[in-house]
Amino acid sequence: MPISTRVILLAITTIYHAIATYLENQQPPPGKLIDVGGYHLYLWVSGSSSLPTIVLDHSLGGIDGYFLIDELAKITRVCIYDRPGYGWSDTSPLPRTSENIVRELDRLLVNADIRPPYILIGNSFGSYNVRLYAHHFPEKVVGMVLTDGLEETGMLKMSILLQALKLFFLSGFLMSVCGSFLGIIRILNNLGLFEILKPELRKFPVVQRRYAKRSFCRSPHWLTMAQEIMNLNQSSHQVAIANQFHTMPIVNIKASSFFKPSLWTKFIPLSSANRLRDQMHLKLSNLSSNCVSLPAENSGHFVWLDRPDVIIEAVKIILTNI
Repeated sequence: MPISTRVILLAITTIYHAIATYLENQQPPPGKLIDVGGYHLYLWVSGSSSLPTIVLDHSLGGIDGYFLIDELAKITRVCIYDRPGYGWSDTSPLPRTSENIVRELDRLLVNADIRPPYILIGNSFGSYNVRLYAHHFPEKVVGMVLTDGLEETGMLKMSILLQALKLFFLSGFLMSVCGSFLGIIRILNNLGLFEILKPELRKFPVVQRRYAKRSFCRSPHWLTMAQEIMNLNQSSHQVAIANQFHTMPIVNIKASSFFKPSLWTKFIPLSSANRLRDQMHLKLSNLSSNCVSLPAENSGHFVWLDRPDVIIEAVKIILTNI
């Protein structure tokens, strides 16, 4: 294909993306934007109860709470929010580390008048953030659910192969910054690529999928993912102080495998990743004397898509132990 033709096609996709983004921005979000000190974070609250409020922190780059909020709201009040740079939230002037994320989250909850006590759900990287939040604000937290969470000593001692895998993901995020700006990811989304890559998405309502995928079509999303993974070692050092929660009820969910084995996983060090996960989960199970380990059978790392029922079960376990 001639270079001039490729330039014209990219111009068309970029203009299409700009128009589509503008039209999306005219639609009000289902939740509300809360000022946290010169920039706004998006918060969606659903359900009502006299029970503790669930506060969910997404995985790295994830908008997973959208797939869980309806079922969680049947149990008690639930809050999901978009970390800065994701979804409807503004970007933040602060580095993307767990310490900054935790401080932003507390300002959000205080300014939105979401009063404790809280049950915190942290999916993947979100497990760092909820642990650090519970350490800084123990009087506000009555329980935690860690969904295939990370553990700092294991993350800081990754093998060369796993370090290379981390750099591979980072390069993909940076490439996607350009791909989203040029409208390529929006086109792929319109063609159903996300559902092809993750067929489990199809079991969720179209509107929930639309809310989640909206963020992935925008370049700040991918740039924030890159910043979070580049700061992951710093976040690991920060969360090291949050390693003893005495008798706090904690449910530690472990997926069957980091990725479900398939043809493409033959090209990555999956066995090394799973050995590291085993070591990390052993340490996570000792965060509290009241920690329950809960397997997510037939699930990859994305438990919130593969086995959302296990996260619901974990919340019920917490409620029976507080």
